[in-house]
Amino acid sequence: MEVLAATAVFLIYIGLIFGAVYVANFALTLPMRRNERGRLFLDLLEIGIQEGRSPEWVIVTAASSRDRSLGKAFYELESVLEQGLRLSEGLKIVPKLLPVQVAEMLRAGERIGDIRKVLPACRLLLRDAVSHVRSALNYLVLLAFVVTPFTILVPAMLRVKVMPSFNAVFEGMLAGGELPALTRFVYSEMGALIWVELGLFAFVWVGLLTYLFGPKLRRLTGRLVPGLWDAIVWRVPWKRKRLHRDFSGILAVLLDAGVPEAEAVALAAESTTNRVVIARASRARESLRAGISLPEALRTMDASGEFQWRLANGLRHGRSFLAALAGWHDALDAKAFQLEQAAAQITTTALVLINGAVVAVIVIGMFLALVSLLNQACLW
Repeated sequence: MEVLAATAVFLIYIGLIFGAVYVANFALTLPMRRNERGRLFLDLLEIGIQEGRSPEWVIVTAASSRDRSLGKAFYELESVLEQGLRLSEGLKIVPKLLPVQVAEMLRAGERIGDIRKVLPACRLLLRDAVSHVRSALNYLVLLAFVVTPFTILVPAMLRVKVMPSFNAVFEGMLAGGELPALTRFVYSEMGALIWVELGLFAFVWVGLLTYLFGPKLRRLTGRLVPGLWDAIVWRVPWKRKRLHRDFSGILAVLLDAGVPEAEAVALAAESTTNRVVIARASRARESLRAGISLPEALRTMDASGEFQWRLANGLRHGRSFLAALAGWHDALDAKAFQLEQAAAQITTTALVLINGAVVAVIVIGMFLALVSLLNQACLW
């Protein structure tokens, strides 16, 4: 019976470990799976359109395969499109199938009558997930599950188990003597140190949950405090670079398709789904109506002036706008990746150093007290 009980406990223990690993893997790969479904959706659209089919026909036909890899949202979209709606209308009803920016880009493609032209920009946006996942796996996950819980556990154990015993020993052996200043600080401020660790722990987990539930969090924030999420995103350097890239890419496609400048600026801004970009684009449209040239009107979008220079160059030489701006799009993408990875490394290093400093203060304070006890023992 004892062998059976021990075997059952061992199997339960192994099952819990595998269950925890599965849940962690499922959660951490959720953004990648979401983006993989998006890439599959775009591939289906491109193949069907190349064969002369409408996007709606492609989706309804693909859904007839009942392939589970397409995801539940894909079949929800198929049922909506069977009612005679267009793709952009169906994506509004089923918003969880694609990132909202991709859906808006496809709407812009519908406006110019050729969705294929916006597919490269859609794929570029989905590629951003690689940078997000690398930052999360390399730094955020390590902090959330290893470093920060460990550094909270150490002070808590010291306060509950070790320090009361040490305090009784110190009072008995020091005979009215005074503990070192750092030790007294640790005793008096241990609660504050633990709160610092809890604050860091909460900060890391907020970042992790934002990574896991980004789209849902954005929709919730938009309902509770409209514009807050967009304002935060605009102030994050690498996200602002990507907003510039997305706006510029769709604008170039629309201009090459012959869409009027004012309308092209509005559609490109709406494709970013960012209120800050839309507001700046609205000011640019007012400037266009006042007779200001397009490059000058778009100065509100990019303070560096590079966007205006490249756009003016395309206008002057009669080149394709997309070709004229391609180098700038690549530079924005590379700079955004660099900034995001640098921010992840700096943040991780800073959190580890703060955690290490807190633990070091506690440990050094305790050892200084032991040194005082040894000195007192030698005097005896």
